Amino acid sequence: MNDSLKYKDYISSINFSAEDEVFYGKVLGINDLVIFEGKSVAELKKAFKEAIEDYLETCIALNKSPEKAYKGSFNVRVPLQLHRAAALVASQKSLSLNEFVKVALSYTIKHQNEIDKEIRQNQVVSAL
Repeated sequence: MNDSLKYKDYISSINFSAEDEVFYGKVLGINDLVIFEGKSVAELKKAFKEAIEDYLETCIALNKSPEKAYKGSFNVRVPLQLHRAAALVASQKSLSLNEFVKVALSYTIKHQNEIDKEIRQNQVVSAL
């Protein structure tokens, strides 16, 4: 299941409100809050594209960058056993822990579809 939309390198989350009977989404990876909605998938896709175009025009008018700035470093908190296991594997591969995490993140991003499938299968098995 795909719960996001993509347009001009922008990605959104997608949700459904049963109470309001409407699909709605939020543009991810930007500095501002940009939301959109539609009563059908076609309406939602159209609203998403319009929201992106409007946001880009607004950014030009305000002379600001639309993309969120990432500095390339972040803290990650993991269980002690996972930290230990990752450090040991990194050492065995003659990698720093930082380099090991870069490889793991790159692999995960490149294999999103297979990982999503495995997560869904595990959720089904857990539900049984």
